[in-house]
Amino acid sequence: MVIPKIVSAAAIATCLLFILAGVAFAGEIKGVVTAQGMRSPEGIVVYIDAIPGKTFTPPTEHAVMDQKKLIFIPHVMAILKGTTVDFLNSDSVGHNVYWPAISGNKKLAHNLGTWPQGVKKAFAFEDIGVAPLLCNVHSEMAAYIFVAPTPYFAVTNAQGEFTIKDIPVGKYTLKAWSEQGKPVEQPVEVSGAPTTVNLTVHR
Repeated sequence: MVIPKIVSAAAIATCLLFILAGVAFAGEIKGVVTAQGMRSPEGIVVYIDAIPGKTFTPPTEHAVMDQKKLIFIPHVMAILKGTTVDFLNSDSVGHNVYWPAISGNKKLAHNLGTWPQGVKKAFAFEDIGVAPLLCNVHSEMAAYIFVAPTPYFAVTNAQGEFTIKDIPVGKYTLKAWSEQGKPVEQPVEVSGAPTTVNLTVHR
């Protein structure tokens, strides 16, 4: 005869507390980036720097960098280290995609080649830093892929606004990268409530 186990109310309550704690112990950082001496505060990457002892699994879903009307879309893309990016050609002409370095390291340069409309090529970015995208066919085309060390990042909108969600409670270093401005960093503490941080980036 099998005697069914009786789960006590205290055990159930304890489990619920752990579940709720997992939800409560995450917060968000929101704010505005002011760009001084730059044409716009849009397209600035705000992110939490590497966390000692922490590694993150990249998403299975690929990011997409499109090429349309001789423009890379988006102009600035932020991804987690290890993320695969699909480079799509939506134009009726052939495009070439390459980057001469990642954060100045020319050993990480790569050329994906040239391909026609409707075709896409994939590349997994395993090195943290900034890859400046160029096209050998159209010299006016340029964009940036920012490879972040954590999944806690955002790209500012036209007003310089950003929100980074689902950050575990703790103390971190918040950084900002931009195409034209100098890097910025400052300490930040995340609690269960939203944390407001305003940054100023100088050219």
